[in-house]
Amino acid sequence: MYGIRYGIVVAAVLALATLGIAPTKAQDRITVAPPDGSALSELISGYYFLTKETQALQDDDSANPGFLWIGDGEARWSEVEGEAGKACADCHGDAAVTMRAAGTSFPKFHEASGKLINLEQRINLCRTENMAAPAWEWESDELLAMTAYVRHQSRGLPMSVAIDGPARPFFDQGKASFFRRLGLLDMSCAQCHDTYYDKRLRANLLSQGHTNGFPAYRLGWQKLGSLHRMFQVCNARLRATPYQSGAEEYVNLELYMAWRGSGLPVETPAVR
Repeated sequence: MYGIRYGIVVAAVLALATLGIAPTKAQDRITVAPPDGSALSELISGYYFLTKETQALQDDDSANPGFLWIGDGEARWSEVEGEAGKACADCHGDAAVTMRAAGTSFPKFHEASGKLINLEQRINLCRTENMAAPAWEWESDELLAMTAYVRHQSRGLPMSVAIDGPARPFFDQGKASFFRRLGLLDMSCAQCHDTYYDKRLRANLLSQGHTNGFPAYRLGWQKLGSLHRMFQVCNARLRATPYQSGAEEYVNLELYMAWRGSGLPVETPAVR
């Protein structure tokens, strides 16, 4: 459905012009001070580990293929669905205003369920509870489009998640997951992304593994994909059995990694 159709991308960008969000520009590496307790001495977005050609693709909103999903998400924002006869816009109004910082703060604790939820899960809760509409399947174009559209409103704002209070146990579990050795290779996330970043693993230049660009368009996938899909790919590379998308283990890990990238600007839709 979503091949790289640049004419459609341009149309999507023109439709988004009213948001007034300018693209970032390719530049020399910029670092951010890490949060207290981080194993890193500086934070570097995955953007700076890309080739200049891929950076340029992300920078140009008229060429960035992730904008196919942004345009779709914008259309769905005002689309009435479900038995309640509501659209997202009916409750939330102008996404450029009401969703401006939403992309910086998830995952977060959901009091009603007593669980940690991420942005995809929050969107589906709105659908099932407020719109009386069916939840979208994980990795479906519909959920990717809406998640990317909502998170795109925060582009340029720094990541800032809450890890205190009721969120703390989930954060601690996510941190433990990041440092836990997995699979036949007996390796952890930390070994690649804390210890050996900026070095090559065969042909791949290892980044710090930050999550500020997801949902992201990955050239190897030829489509937009969620962060949990990226977790699954990493697990498989370690010869470990991945969890299902939306699993508590991945949501907890997502919180830890969002905190780990505190201060990095949201880049959605990043190209990787």
